[in-house]
Amino acid sequence: MTSTRLAALLAAALLPAFAAAQGNYPNKPIRVVVPFGAGSTTDIIARAITDKMGQSMGQTLVVDNRGGASGTIGQQAVATAAPDGYTIMIHSSSHTVSPSTFAKLPFDTVADFAGVTPITTTPNVLVISPAKGIKTVQDLVAKAKAEPGKMNFASAGQGSATHLNAEKFKMAAHIDATNIPFKGSAEAVTEVLAGRVDYYFSPIAPVIGQIKDGQLLALAVGSPKRASALPDVPTTAEGGVPGSEFNFWIGMMVPAKTPREIINRLHDEVLKALASPEVKERFAKLGADAWTTKPEEFDAYIKTEIQANAKLVKAAGLSPSN
Repeated sequence: MTSTRLAALLAAALLPAFAAAQGNYPNKPIRVVVPFGAGSTTDIIARAITDKMGQSMGQTLVVDNRGGASGTIGQQAVATAAPDGYTIMIHSSSHTVSPSTFAKLPFDTVADFAGVTPITTTPNVLVISPAKGIKTVQDLVAKAKAEPGKMNFASAGQGSATHLNAEKFKMAAHIDATNIPFKGSAEAVTEVLAGRVDYYFSPIAPVIGQIKDGQLLALAVGSPKRASALPDVPTTAEGGVPGSEFNFWIGMMVPAKTPREIINRLHDEVLKALASPEVKERFAKLGADAWTTKPEEFDAYIKTEIQANAKLVKAAGLSPSN
């Protein structure tokens, strides 16, 4: 018997057991890798959705925060994990930024992952201290043009989604401002509140309290449409800077060779969780709007966005880090 024939027979013998394992999925806890620290917007969204999914699936979904290196440490952990449905990743649109901001990655952002579905869009909001005396997007643009290179903005790290949102705004508005990167949103917000940094395109969740209390002024949201949590705040395009829109999303992915049946099951469980009143209420408080697609549509979207972000990084003159 040839080795090829033997391999085929062994594979055929294993098929029933493999099918049974899939049919019994999940039969143990599922690890959910979040490539950012606890308390980040991605982490908060992940915990909200996985708590509900765990109830439905009858297994615990354990969040594993693997922060560092702009999310790439967590991405690598998932790319190299067994494709059996017991390791999944909930990541942000930073997933599509890393191919352009790192000279070399230990994984392939497209080939090593399979999309399950986006979960939410969480618009960034352009915030500034009221003490700056700037009340509109046009006020900000006018001041930046009057003082070229003197204004600065915060970001949650070089090459993060908050950074690219600000860079896209800067290019569309034809202004010159300097990025001040921080380790995360908490530090960035603190510096803007103190007035030491001029403005920040922040995820809504970390600043919605300060906006409502009047400690921060929301000039605009960076998304293509207004945020449901801040319906009276215009988009940057409505504020007079067309072409500045940036879609910040959070979605679920798995290792590339995960069986399609498991991907479809996870997809359906996300949709079921998003439909629950508890998740809807938690998302509303976070300023997050549910957004889902079919798995294959999410894969196509990721490929398109990687290309778009590559052009943005190049246009912004950002040098990839090693």
